[in-house]
Amino acid sequence: MIGYYVHHQGRGHLHRAVCVARHARVPVTGLSSLPRPDGWRGEWIHLPMDTGDAEGRPAGAADPTARGRLHWAPLHHEGLRSRTGAIADWAARTGPRLLVSDVSVEVALLARLMGVPVVVAAMRGDRFDPAHRLGYDLAEALLAPWPGTMPEPGWPRPWLDKTLHTGAFSRYDGRPRPPAPSPAPTREAVVLLGAGGSGVGADDLRRAADATPGWTWTFLGGPDGGRWTDDPWPLLCRADVVVTHAGQNAVAECAAARTPAVVVPQERPHDEQRATARALRSADLATVCATWPEPGEWQGILDRTAKRDGDRWSLWAPGDGARRAARLLDDLAGAEPGERRAPCASR
Repeated sequence: MIGYYVHHQGRGHLHRAVCVARHARVPVTGLSSLPRPDGWRGEWIHLPMDTGDAEGRPAGAADPTARGRLHWAPLHHEGLRSRTGAIADWAARTGPRLLVSDVSVEVALLARLMGVPVVVAAMRGDRFDPAHRLGYDLAEALLAPWPGTMPEPGWPRPWLDKTLHTGAFSRYDGRPRPPAPSPAPTREAVVLLGAGGSGVGADDLRRAADATPGWTWTFLGGPDGGRWTDDPWPLLCRADVVVTHAGQNAVAECAAARTPAVVVPQERPHDEQRATARALRSADLATVCATWPEPGEWQGILDRTAKRDGDRWSLWAPGDGARRAARLLDDLAGAEPGERRAPCASR
C-alpha cells in the first residue's frame, strides 16, 4: 500500500494526487483534511485540521517552527497532536510500503521516523531553508512536475540524482478537446485564479475588461465573483487567451488545453510562483507579467498573446507525467525493505 498525503491549501495538491493514484497499480490511500474526491478508488483518511482548536478558533502557536527547523509544529497544539496521531495510527495499522508527501516536511519526517520510505512532491522556489532541506534530503525520491530541461537553479547534486522530472501534468491530460465553437464577434479571455488566493481585486478585473474592446472576459474564481466551476476544461479550450497565476496546477491546465496564456505570479511562500514564471519566461512559453498590468496595457498584451503557438505547451506538459510518477511509486513500493534503487536515472 502507498499513502498519499494531500495538503489542504488550494486544490492543486488534490488534483495532482488524483492524477497519480489513477495510474498506480499499488493501492493508494489518501490522507488529507480535504473531502474524499469523486472517483478515488482507495481508502481516504480524513485528518483533523492543525490550524485551530477543537472549535475551529485560531489557536496560539508557540514555537511553530521548532526554532527554525520545521515549518509548522507548534507546542501543545491539540489539532497538530490529533492530526499527527491519526497519521501515525494509520501507518502502524497498515504498514505502508511508501508515503508520498504533497506537501509537508513534518508528515514526511513522521513517516520516515516510523520506517516508511518517503517520496516528496518537489516545489519550485527557494527550498534551501533547514526544513525543506531536511524533507528533500530524507526522501527516497523527489517528484518534480516540471520538465528536466527547465530545472530549478542551484539544486544540489544529491537532489537531482533522485529527482524524476515528469513535466507538468493535470487532470485533463489526454482528454479530447470539445468541438470548436462558431466564430464569435469578440475574442475571449478566460481568467483562472484558483482557490488559493490571488492578490487581484474585483476592481482590477473590471478595469481590465473595460479597457479591452473586442475582448469578452470570463472570470473563474478570484475576488467577488468569478463563477466557480469544477470543470473549466471547455472554457479553457474555447478561450483565445487564458489569464492566470503561476500555480503549478493552473499552468498545467492551461498547458493541457494548449491555449496561449498570460501568467501573473502571485505572492506565495518561498517565491514559488515567481520561480515558475521565470521558467516560463525563459522558455518563451507564456506572456509573463511581473505584476498585474495597468488597464491600458491589457489590449496589447491580449492581442500579442493570442498570436502565440499553443502547441509549444507540449514542452512544459508532454501529457504522460502522471503515468510516469505512478510508475515510479509502483517501483519503489515493490522494492524489498532496505533495497536501494536509482529509479530516476533511466526515466
